[in-house]
Amino acid sequence: MPELPEVEVTRRGIDEPLRGARVLTARLGKPLRWPLGQPVQALSGSIIGATSRRGKYLWLTLHEGKVPGGLLMHLGMSGSLALLAAPAPPGPHDHFDLATDRGTLRLTDPRRFGAVVWSPSLDEGPAAALVRSLGPEPFDPALTAERFHAVLQRRRAPIKAVLLSGEAVVGAGNIYACEALFAAAIHPALRADRISRPRAQRLLDAVRQTLERALDLGGSTLRDFRDAHGMDGAYQAQAQVYGRAGQPCPRCGQPVRRIVQGQRATYFCAACQKR
Repeated sequence: MPELPEVEVTRRGIDEPLRGARVLTARLGKPLRWPLGQPVQALSGSIIGATSRRGKYLWLTLHEGKVPGGLLMHLGMSGSLALLAAPAPPGPHDHFDLATDRGTLRLTDPRRFGAVVWSPSLDEGPAAALVRSLGPEPFDPALTAERFHAVLQRRRAPIKAVLLSGEAVVGAGNIYACEALFAAAIHPALRADRISRPRAQRLLDAVRQTLERALDLGGSTLRDFRDAHGMDGAYQAQAQVYGRAGQPCPRCGQPVRRIVQGQRATYFCAACQKR
């Protein structure tokens, strides 16, 4: 599933090229997770403004035209957005095209869990309903170790599950949660409310460092993800524990273990990561 680094890499790839572009036409293929909320022809004539990100959502601002506001986009489990100068005819997994005078933005999603939803703004309408429950952004200066620790103290669930929930911090998806917990030397099954203030600081630092490294490497490509220009991410090749079950831990040499938590694979070193 594309996580925060993959979504941010996508945002960076389309923000500048599409600022000021005029929408010529739009096309919807097979139904996505939620309805668009406007007839596709209503998007024609809009001017695209800035593209921002909130958690794993992209917000594409639309000015002028018939429906000013914006498009909230989600890549789902297997989606990717490509900015194409001369797109081929849409294939069976190409479910949304936004054709502009600077190229066509195309959403490809084999599993159709992605979404494109029109909203009058990010603070009202369907967009607000979808993003209001998201936790703090990992690089927000307002997210202090004290605030992070306070959220952990309210949760009795395993710390890996709390990270995936996005309540304490958004963006630490399965790969990055495993890697951050390894970097912080915290067992993934440790209850969140049993994490001390110093360990919470160490974990928050590890989450930020892990996500920064993933951004530098273009995110992770395990199956379907490509950036807006068709490039794979490279982080997965440098993962310390994720996907390395049975291989030596890079820190102590003991075999990396794999367990299942909440139907998601968790990779960790039992020797290095303490409860």
